[in-house]
Amino acid sequence: MIVNRRTLLGGAAAALGAAAIPAVSFAASGSGSKRLVFILQRGAADGLGIVAPVGDPDYARLRGALVEDYTDAPRIGGLFALHPSLKKSAEMFANGEMMAVHAVASQYRDRSHFDGQNVLESGGTRPYQRNDGWLNRLVGLMPETNASGIAISQTIPLALQGPNKSGSYAPSRLPDAADDYMKRIGDLYMNDPRLHMLWEESIATRELAEGMEGGSNMRRAADVGALTARMLPADEGARIAMIETTGWDTHFGQRQRLRRELSSLDTLVVSLKDGLGPLWKDTMVIVATEFGRTAAVNGTNGTDHGTASAALLYGGSPGGGKVLGDWPGLRQRDLYEGRDLKPTGALEDVIASSVASHFSLDTGQTKRALYPDR
Repeated sequence: MIVNRRTLLGGAAAALGAAAIPAVSFAASGSGSKRLVFILQRGAADGLGIVAPVGDPDYARLRGALVEDYTDAPRIGGLFALHPSLKKSAEMFANGEMMAVHAVASQYRDRSHFDGQNVLESGGTRPYQRNDGWLNRLVGLMPETNASGIAISQTIPLALQGPNKSGSYAPSRLPDAADDYMKRIGDLYMNDPRLHMLWEESIATRELAEGMEGGSNMRRAADVGALTARMLPADEGARIAMIETTGWDTHFGQRQRLRRELSSLDTLVVSLKDGLGPLWKDTMVIVATEFGRTAAVNGTNGTDHGTASAALLYGGSPGGGKVLGDWPGLRQRDLYEGRDLKPTGALEDVIASSVASHFSLDTGQTKRALYPDR
């Protein structure tokens, strides 16, 4: 069946639009202080690979050999399949503890990692418009006077910077966040085609070599998840946490690299859930990236910078098990600028409506606070 933009996904009550966004939430849980964990996928994660539209007849044509990973993957939401590396997430989806929102993007429409991340974290409408972040502004909406935010990082990321109480924590055994530094060096070579190609190849080789140490990557992800759970205590303190993940810039060898990163993400979320124990029922996890990747595979078995992607939401209260979105299709005429998945929903609306529902806040007030320039 060809799914067009007005076909509803996953049995959702309405297509993803301004009126339907409040449905992007889990069922109300019991009493107790709610918690939010925001996982940022730095590098532009491939939503078409994470939640693959295998039922769209144009997907195989565009993705070539990348489609082979989904041969035996079970369908979700009728049209889609979760990447097979998300094994535990698939179980959570089946149990109503996970959902996906597809074809979403922030207001940013260019393809610079740093500008896109700045817009996503600040909640502004253009890069470097604001010097505070939407997560910090969310802390200010918390009813608990002692509520705070915590980043599992060497420094406080922009999303948590601002006047409200926030901090960061990372034990010395966690690696320094060097990926951004490496990408800044890469930008210096951007205008020299030969040097830029050599630099990208060296980065790809480095990441593939790191990927061979799969056991250590899984242990690191499990440690981060467990640490985050310990930073969200039952009595007082942090109610909001942020985790930064990297390695999502899959220009080369996407199959191997996406397997590695999604396995780590899967491990991280499960470790967080296990660490929170009974507190999981009052927790929401939002996973999002600055933009997506091209619909078509490139000549090095990867994908390039794109536009729309998929956001993932996890939570301990039933209500998931859906793929929401207004699917635009992958025919050539349906692609954004002839190359990308077209955004049909605003990531800002997904985030604002989700956290408003989760924390029992007024939706309009929350949107104005988190995204005051929209």
